[in-house]
Amino acid sequence: MANYTAADVKKLRELTGAGMMDCKKALDEADGNVDKAVEALRIKGQKGVAKREGRSAENGAVVSLIAGDNTSGVVLELKCETDFVAKSEKFLVVANALAAHVAATSPADLEGLLGSEIESGKTVQAYVDEANANLGEKIVLDRFAQFSGGYVSAYMHRTMPDLPPQIGVLVELDKENAEVAKGVAQHIAAFAPKYLAREDVPAEVVETERRVAEETTRAEGKPEAAIAKIVEGRLNGFFKDATLLGQPYALDNKKSVQQILDEAGVTLKRFARIKVGI
Repeated sequence: MANYTAADVKKLRELTGAGMMDCKKALDEADGNVDKAVEALRIKGQKGVAKREGRSAENGAVVSLIAGDNTSGVVLELKCETDFVAKSEKFLVVANALAAHVAATSPADLEGLLGSEIESGKTVQAYVDEANANLGEKIVLDRFAQFSGGYVSAYMHRTMPDLPPQIGVLVELDKENAEVAKGVAQHIAAFAPKYLAREDVPAEVVETERRVAEETTRAEGKPEAAIAKIVEGRLNGFFKDATLLGQPYALDNKKSVQQILDEAGVTLKRFARIKVGI
């Protein structure tokens, strides 16, 4: 049997994130040499990346990074397979490093982010693959949002107390108002609007909703003379659910989100909501 101690196993686990039995096996094969065991585990882990490609990554975390003066901010989702990994320190270190990289480099899109260099000679994609290997699970980076120019704030929501945030909301106001920014972000987290206002809903989406409403109404056998009015009512219901500004405000449902913004004298320029796996 190779000559190594429990401290060596602990050190190897800290260096690689591998399981205890894998670390013991690697130390056995490396005759107790920790450096050789690290190399062996990394090779084994990289081979496992391809094997994990077909597996599902529906757990994970949303992290945020807001500039000290609130002029810019980032929210980013990093996914994994289990909640065990999602709440691990090593996984969250990777997620926060990626958010910091986005904040520093402002990539135009996901393709640009994955191809950018996060460390000397290492792309973001390679960095994620390395996390995949070290953590032993499929790790996926496929969503982020970055705002700058106005007053930027984030709200992070935990759906379970022992897990990292599963919902992240980024908002940008035209001027500073921390209280309104937080309240509106909380509302967005809870009600999940897809669009800011009616005029932001794509025409093809409106047309589809109108067609579905009309076909549904006819299938219900409503009088022909009443169909147009019923369809408009259902379309208005869709807009209420899908667009933010007309929704009753979560913290005061007697007012709309638009009224809350107007009373505060601010404009919500844009928002992004990311929920893990959705």
